[in-house]
Amino acid sequence: MINPRIPVSALALVLVATAGAHADTPPAPANPNYDARLAQALGADEYGMRSYVLVLLRSSGHPVPKGPKRDAMFKGHMANMQDLAKAGKLVMAGPLDGKNGLRGLFVFALKDIGATRALVNTDPVIVQGEMVAEYHTFYSSAALMKVNALHQRIMQKSP
Repeated sequence: MINPRIPVSALALVLVATAGAHADTPPAPANPNYDARLAQALGADEYGMRSYVLVLLRSSGHPVPKGPKRDAMFKGHMANMQDLAKAGKLVMAGPLDGKNGLRGLFVFALKDIGATRALVNTDPVIVQGEMVAEYHTFYSSAALMKVNALHQRIMQKSP
């Protein structure tokens, strides 16, 4: 029987407040494969993700003419990418199909677009005006940080 001296609204408040304490909601299951050291080494957050900067490379409309200068520019472009990858800054890169002027992409292991721009501005295709860069922040799996190491293990020839 309800005590008539206790207002019904007070009883309702007690019931609501204690309902969560007795709920049968199990905690989220832990990932049995979780490797804390690997997650930390890759800069992963609790979801296994991290921030990157995605750079889209577009044709500038002012291509360097075919010949030794263009060949040297692209040789320098490849060397620059290799150096940035070895330094752990460039996570992945590759050419695109050229549609809408899109020629390539970079993914940098950086959060800051300004710092990324400083690195991209060292690339000969940017310096010589062959391409222009467009910058976007990007949130994805921290496992991308392993792409370069894996690539070295499956690559038969160096570009």
